[in-house]
Amino acid sequence: MAEVLLRTDRLNRFFGGLHAVDDVSFAVERGMIKAVIGPNGAGKTTLFNLIAGALAPSSGRVFWREQNITGGRPHAIARAGIARTFQNTRLFPHMSVLENVMVGRHPRTGCGFIAGMLNLPQTWREERRIRERAGQILEELGLAALADDLAGNLAFGKQRLVEFARALATEPELLLLDEPAAGLNMHETDELSELILRIRSQGVTCLVVEHDMSLVMRVSDEVLVLDQGRQIAQGPPREIQRNPDVIRIYLGEEGAEPDGTEAKREGGGHA
Repeated sequence: MAEVLLRTDRLNRFFGGLHAVDDVSFAVERGMIKAVIGPNGAGKTTLFNLIAGALAPSSGRVFWREQNITGGRPHAIARAGIARTFQNTRLFPHMSVLENVMVGRHPRTGCGFIAGMLNLPQTWREERRIRERAGQILEELGLAALADDLAGNLAFGKQRLVEFARALATEPELLLLDEPAAGLNMHETDELSELILRIRSQGVTCLVVEHDMSLVMRVSDEVLVLDQGRQIAQGPPREIQRNPDVIRIYLGEEGAEPDGTEAKREGGGHA
């Protein structure tokens, strides 16, 4: 049996009267790509924020390798081995691509504030190692030629890749990808699919929130479906495609199948 890296136990999050995440329990095994899908407002990003420490749950628990990390600080969770990207890129636009990726190494740095302030030799050595590792990651993602460019000057698709590189610089065991295909064209989305599969082949487990169902069906081993904060289905992609509750949420009676294709059904309008 594969090791369970991440597990949630009856997670809940309220915003006033809104139940954004409603009693959600699931697990992510080492080496898998698990997708979280659902319509807008289903609670997907809120779920990510609860896992990554950006929000504390109203109730329920989050376990990382069976250690309770519920409500942990984001930097501590990143240091434990969980990194994330965001729906909207959060790069430092006036810093170079290389510098943005170097920032991702922060959870793995050993020299403290005083050593940095005193400009001690160990800080030089550590910065050199950080720069070298950031350069290696850019090389692996095909971004080495852009290392000295300002991040804010890049096309959106390249900015997405830089954000991936920065997340990978933390040396994560689990990578949380929040709508990584948002804003990408079809060719860029195809390249993204290959990148996610390559990242998994390098030993990084992935949890992906995504609206692009063709990408989800192509890369994921399991799919978790949320609707209005509730967990309504979980299983292999092809099983999820045939699930009547999932079809109802995405279709109503007529519309686009969960795999992104078109389907017509008798009797009704759109979801």
